[in-house]
Amino acid sequence: MKTFVYIFQVLVSIALIVVVTMQSSKGEGLGAIGGGAQLFFNKEKGLDALLTRLTTILAVVFMVSSIVTSFWH
Repeated sequence: MKTFVYIFQVLVSIALIVVVTMQSSKGEGLGAIGGGAQLFFNKEKGLDALLTRLTTILAVVFMVSSIVTSFWH
């Protein structure tokens, strides 16, 4: 059972890395100071919305699996 949780956590972390790197950049950094209108009026559509939702789900699953893993140490 311990090995299953470790393998599951590694797979979830790899999936989380892939999903985060597939997302488009949302912040404009210092460029938002001069022309920040895109930051407020740009709504998520299609793939961006799906990737944001997947990121949230995978992050929660990763945190829960980390807590479960910490009980075995």
